Parts: sequence; structure tokens; C-alpha cells
Amino acid sequence: MTVGNGAFSEAKGTAAAVDQPDPFRSLADRLPRAFRFLAVGGVGLLSDLAVFTILIAHWPHPLRVRLVSLAIATLVTWRLNRALTFDQSGRRQSDEAARYAAVAATAQGVSYAVFAVLVLTVMARHPQVALLIGAGIGALFSYNGHRLFAFKPSQSDASTSPARQTA
Repeated sequence: MTVGNGAFSEAKGTAAAVDQPDPFRSLADRLPRAFRFLAVGGVGLLSDLAVFTILIAHWPHPLRVRLVSLAIATLVTWRLNRALTFDQSGRRQSDEAARYAAVAATAQGVSYAVFAVLVLTVMARHPQVALLIGAGIGALFSYNGHRLFAFKPSQSDASTSPARQTA
């Protein structure tokens, strides 16, 4: 493959990417892990709320719409948490994704249950408020599950690499 006037090899492109640190990643590494997790969760919450608000206008069943918005938000937060919040686990991405999905299913299940109870009772007229309350309660389950299970370094990887920040 040629780029501009010279040839570009994947090996050179990969080496150049490793040699030049990403300034955004460098900034993220200096922040406490809990703050990075909350920031990623905020982006996930915004995507969840945006998808929910768009879909609820066209598909007026809030429980079904919430399932779609939760699925999209979960994909967004998995990729951002992988990139910014947690250290490499030393597992294949498919294994890590399965672990992430297990934790996310638990946390999102709690979030969805709180949302469903609220939207079917006292917050029927304000489903976005019910979404926010459910998401806040689900986040309490999510952080430690991801930290202690989904992105926990594998046994072989844990003995060879120092942890970035444990808080």
C-alpha cells in the first residue's frame, strides 16, 4: 500500500504508533481509575439516554426501547473502558467481552429492574428520570464487577505486569 510518495508497511505503521504515545491516553492514565470509570459511564449514560429518547418518540413501549438503549450503551462503555479505564487483562478480547457481558448483564439487570418498577408506577410520565435513577443504581454494581472480574488480569499476566492504579 502506498501513502503519499512512499510505501507504507503495516510493521512500520504499528511501530510508529507504539513509539508515539497517544496524548489522550496519557491524560487518562494520570487520572484515578474511578474517575475514568465515571467519565466512561457518563458517555455511556448519554448514549443510553439519547437512543432511548429518539426511539421512545417512534416506538412508545418504554420497556422494549430501554432494552435497545441499554445494549447500545453497553457496547459503547465496553470499548471505552477497555481503552481508557482498565489495564490489559491478558485475555483474548472474546473472553474479556464475555466477562464484561456477565458483569454488565448483572448491573444492567439491576438498572432495568429499577427503571421498570419506576416507569410502570410513579414515573410513567417521566421515563428519562426513571432511566437516570436506574442507571445510577446499576453503576454501583458495575465498577467493582468490572474491576474485580471483567478486566482483572489473568494469573499469568498479573505476576508480570504492574497495576496502573488500583483505586
